[in-house]
Amino acid sequence: MYHFLEAAAPSAAGGMGSMLFVLIAMFGIMYFLMIRPENKKKKEAEAMRNAIKVGDEIITIGGVVGTVCHVKDDKIVIETSADRVRVEFAKWAISSNETAARAAKAKAEKDAADRKHAIEERKAAKKKK
Repeated sequence: MYHFLEAAAPSAAGGMGSMLFVLIAMFGIMYFLMIRPENKKKKEAEAMRNAIKVGDEIITIGGVVGTVCHVKDDKIVIETSADRVRVEFAKWAISSNETAARAAKAKAEKDAADRKHAIEERKAAKKKK
């Protein structure tokens, strides 16, 4: 019986090394698939919140829509309706900046139209040759 345990001991040491390698590989995969993208999203959200200026239309995490009236270090004041109701929120409560989103969408559409126009011009130039 002791011979059986002695024979199994060297293979167990080799198994630990491969198990350690698999464990490290799993942590590496988890970092690149879960943790790194989450950190990137946090940085983008923080940049969006710091870029807010007076006149931007925003949506808070609670669903309140309004126009920014005043920006402080860690707080903003928004106007929420035609009655000119003003409410103060913490910057971390901002979900999205609709003004910036519309500007980015318009820029993307313009770039796509410019690329399409350039392709059509190249095709027309080839036909003339």
